[in-house]
Amino acid sequence: MALVNTKEMFKKAYEGGYAIGAFNVNNMEIIQGITEAAGELKAPVILQVSKGARAYANPTYLVKLVEAAVAENPDIPITLHLDHGPSFEMCKACIDDGFTSVMFDGSSKPFDENVAEAAKVVEYAHKYNVTVEAELGTLGGVEDEVSVEADKAMYTDPNQVEEFVNRTGVDSLAIAIGTSHGAYKFKPGQDPKLRLDILEEVSKRLPGFPIVLHGASSVPQEFVKIINQYGGNMPNAIGIPESELRKAAKMAVCKINVDSDIRLAMTASIRKYFSEHPDHFDPRQYLAPARQAVKDMVAHKITEVMGCDGKA
Repeated sequence: MALVNTKEMFKKAYEGGYAIGAFNVNNMEIIQGITEAAGELKAPVILQVSKGARAYANPTYLVKLVEAAVAENPDIPITLHLDHGPSFEMCKACIDDGFTSVMFDGSSKPFDENVAEAAKVVEYAHKYNVTVEAELGTLGGVEDEVSVEADKAMYTDPNQVEEFVNRTGVDSLAIAIGTSHGAYKFKPGQDPKLRLDILEEVSKRLPGFPIVLHGASSVPQEFVKIINQYGGNMPNAIGIPESELRKAAKMAVCKINVDSDIRLAMTASIRKYFSEHPDHFDPRQYLAPARQAVKDMVAHKITEVMGCDGKA
């Protein structure tokens, strides 16, 4: 099966009350771990590449690695998606490179400017059967190239979503309902809840339209504990409860982004391995269990959070 866009997988997800996992990729081991889990569970999957990942790994390498994953997993639909594309030019470059989905992130811009640039991306992308995601509302936190101070974050205004979608023609919409980027989403003592009331109102304004959640890693405490136990320093790292994400997946959310949890799984595995095997220096020795850690974490997300296992 060749790479696909998100149109059909989101339609099925909306009607079936589940979400597709969108996992950020940076290297071979991450791509292998994600797609092996998805392949074994017969789950559709989105592999997404950020501006930072393109700079780190080189766009050509990433595309070819994803093409290899598609060849190794011919029975599941796989989308190659640009995450947080900051400009029309980057979205165009990714479309020209063979991406089947792109996100234009104009959430920090004034409403009309966000609309105009998103519409420009849509006009180009749809010529090549590429789907487009945009964002309305601003998530706080820091992850990769995205950094927004907490006092600059704002929830999505449901009163704007219908006009935004109609004027841009986007295929899906990322909204801000309490998620945030990075591993420090809530402070100790806070009630880590999502504004599902906003999600419900948005879905009323846009019936049948696929919604996306960014900054939705759960920051599993077992990974944080291992990292801290083996020399790390991540106090008070708190994520989004998986129970909240599952509720959202049963509503209008068709795509849930996961990045920090991949980083945590790999880092925990590697820190533990280095401590237990101080004489080892072959990267294959520590990257193999790190790849397995990613696979296990993704399998858990697919079955317990997204609910998309068996939906390929």
